Amino acid sequence: MKYISTRGEAPSLSFGEALIAGLAQDGGLYLPEAYPRLSESEIAGFAGQPYADVAETIIAPFAAGSVDRKTLRAAIDAAYARFDHAAVTPLVELGDNLFLLELFHGPTLAFKDLAMQLLSRLMRHVLAVRGRRATIVGATSGDTGAAAVAAFGDIDEVDLFILYPKDRISDVQRRQMTTFAGGNVHVVAIEGTFDDAQALVKALFADKRLRDEFSLSGVNSINWARVAAQAVYYFVAAAALGVPYRRVSFAVPTGNFGDIFAGWIAKRMGLPIERLVIATNANDILARALATGRYETGRVEVTQSPSMDIQVSSNFERLLFEAYGRDSAALRRLMGSLQKAGGFSIDSEPLAAIRAEFDAVRIGETETTEEIARLWRESRRLIDPHTAVGVGAGRAALRARPDVPMIVLGTAHPAKFPDAIERATGISPPLPAHLADLFSRQERFDFLANDAAVLETYIRQRRASKRAAS
Repeated sequence: MKYISTRGEAPSLSFGEALIAGLAQDGGLYLPEAYPRLSESEIAGFAGQPYADVAETIIAPFAAGSVDRKTLRAAIDAAYARFDHAAVTPLVELGDNLFLLELFHGPTLAFKDLAMQLLSRLMRHVLAVRGRRATIVGATSGDTGAAAVAAFGDIDEVDLFILYPKDRISDVQRRQMTTFAGGNVHVVAIEGTFDDAQALVKALFADKRLRDEFSLSGVNSINWARVAAQAVYYFVAAAALGVPYRRVSFAVPTGNFGDIFAGWIAKRMGLPIERLVIATNANDILARALATGRYETGRVEVTQSPSMDIQVSSNFERLLFEAYGRDSAALRRLMGSLQKAGGFSIDSEPLAAIRAEFDAVRIGETETTEEIARLWRESRRLIDPHTAVGVGAGRAALRARPDVPMIVLGTAHPAKFPDAIERATGISPPLPAHLADLFSRQERFDFLANDAAVLETYIRQRRASKRAAS
């Protein structure tokens, strides 16, 4: 399996090479040259299978040629051994044809664990085989950073630098990163928004000199392996509801577009998905893009669902590449306009192709709070604000197609956002036992200006200090 860049000006890579590279040298994102296709009987057979078995079947074709089947299975088993539910991603019923897929049973209580725990093991294997080290630099709107620290924090072959927007994530999200004691972890608060932090990361990757000097790698959803790993739970959930002998839809709380793009990948692989519903908060660039055809950044709004407080959804580039028939020149034109003018217009045919598969629903702050309160009132079930955005959007889309089951992705544990939960319900959800002392742990982080040169110097100094210490 070979991987190509969306922008068409970087060499094709193997799975292992794309895994380590993260972002392509031309600034594009990697995608497989072709998608494996599963038969109806294979998909039907997933019903009742252990999560690890389904994961092996889905991921193996993507990793072929870089990771042997035995190594892949060992990595999968180790990745999901740390989850606190036997099903890994249990599916629960919320109402008539409305279901919640709980993706928060991993060590950091967010859906990011499902990909990150596996990514760290695969990356460690590839690095060891090649005798290499890597400097991982990632931006987080909250959950990615914590998941990366938990997954990579004890790996000798890696130096991990995580950037987050100062004062724009929850206290729990921040402390899950800043209280880790490992010497290879560096957590950095950046003045600005997630988009600013993400732009700094992309600037590093765009500099070939720095990429080579630092041996840069990425763990944001720009990394293809994360998207591939996230496709697994779409198959698991759909099979539990009788797919492929019926169709299902998914509503996905959406920020950087990686999680819902994984659903699109699952559909390309043969999963009969009726609609993919993009659930956005007030930062509704994707809803506006689908409604008007104009993708245009605006001011980032601070909301109670901070992981979605994003204006530049990086993985949308992958969908545009596919909608434009894999026309790299067209894609470069769009991304150039985004960089220079802050937006672009989607041509009519690609826009129609996107609308044929996706809906987009904006859920505001009041609606989010009301959805949290409603579920608590009706079923004594607590959901976090991101999941509440997904449930609200799922309900709206379900009204248009009430006969098609709607599966909402539950992206985080409610205890990660206690203030929002308490405002809506009067209940302050406790953290699980393994995080019960989180607020008594010592924090360690640095604060940097939103400046690429400052970040470059910081990374170089921390890497030099570690080499001197060893």
